[in-house]
Amino acid sequence: MKTKWEQTEPIEQEDQVKKLMKTLKDMKVDKKANAYNGILDEIKKWLNFLPLIQELRDPSMRERHWDAIRDKVQVQFVIDENLYLRNIYELNLNKYKEDVEEITDQARQEAKMEKTLQKLEDTWRDIGLLFQPHKDSGVQMIKLDEDNFDLLENDQVSVTAMFSSRYLSTFEDKITYWQKSLAAISEVVVNIGEVQRLWSFLENLFIHSDEVKKELPKESIKFVEIDKDVRAILADGYKVQRALDFSTQDYLLPKLEKVQEELTVCEKALNEFMESKRLAFPRFFFVSPADLLDILSNGNNPVKVMGHMPKIISAMDSLQLLEEGVRPFAKGMHACVGKEYVEFTKDLKLMGKVEVYLQDVIDTMRKSLKDISMKSLKKYGEIDKESWLMQDPAQVTLLINNCQWVIMVEKGFT
Repeated sequence: MKTKWEQTEPIEQEDQVKKLMKTLKDMKVDKKANAYNGILDEIKKWLNFLPLIQELRDPSMRERHWDAIRDKVQVQFVIDENLYLRNIYELNLNKYKEDVEEITDQARQEAKMEKTLQKLEDTWRDIGLLFQPHKDSGVQMIKLDEDNFDLLENDQVSVTAMFSSRYLSTFEDKITYWQKSLAAISEVVVNIGEVQRLWSFLENLFIHSDEVKKELPKESIKFVEIDKDVRAILADGYKVQRALDFSTQDYLLPKLEKVQEELTVCEKALNEFMESKRLAFPRFFFVSPADLLDILSNGNNPVKVMGHMPKIISAMDSLQLLEEGVRPFAKGMHACVGKEYVEFTKDLKLMGKVEVYLQDVIDTMRKSLKDISMKSLKKYGEIDKESWLMQDPAQVTLLINNCQWVIMVEKGFT
């Protein structure tokens, strides 16, 4: 129910008072008369009073603001249906015009803050995290939807703006809470993204690669503990689901920072390890870091390394492997340009570290091509040209054909 005071319309009454002022001034009376001046003063008071009434009728006025008005005018009154316009008029608010305007401005600003804080509460209590399974590990990777991340940044700007308000004190605790909470969500989302990137990158090597375990035993043992911590954090996020509840846990940020620092140490050790492999087998310099890691992690399984052979040796698609014992034999090589197979003149057992047996492959490839070339050179004059062209690999045939051309040219010059 509206109070009797609220049922009045100060704007309409202000217009009426202005008309009354004009009517008074247009009257042909003695402008120096006491009655005229008395009425004029009263009208002026109403012209000042009515805008203040409009200010006080603002819906953003709360009881604390009315208490501030009561303190200024030193009069106690109740805002109910028994409050009349004359009761407010008798408070002589004109004497406190600036104070009243200050209080009503504070009420409006605080109402905006209250609305913003309520919106934050309504929004972030329901925003959940997104989850994506990581391979077949049973781990759920965590991220925040892009639209929600944009919303997070905008809300952080809004909270920061509220801190610059001179009317901060009323909602300071809530604003501080949301400043810390939104900052926590932002930091957690960024940090957990980096942790997941490093962990997923390193996990396959330090957990599943015997080569890395052997070369980096200290870091591999350390990574086992890191792996447990990361899985525990991600499992907690999947259990909690909501971004606000998950991110504002006291343990989370320090734990993420610690895990990220430890992962960085492992990554550094791994990079140094990769550099040593490149120096041991320079062709690894032409392989991307991701491919090199895959090669090193599968170094004990030459079959899986075959997928990277075109990146290591130009024009080679794969080796012809013969599975026998722990490690296979390489019997020859398939070209990735056209269809051609070159059999090695001697089977090669792929033993030792990956950089060792890859170098053995290159040496065996060169030795085999040299042996085939020597045989081809001898057979050139022994069989017809057509049969000779079809018997050897194309590279060898081109080489020997050029050699024969040079020999014939030299004979011609002689």
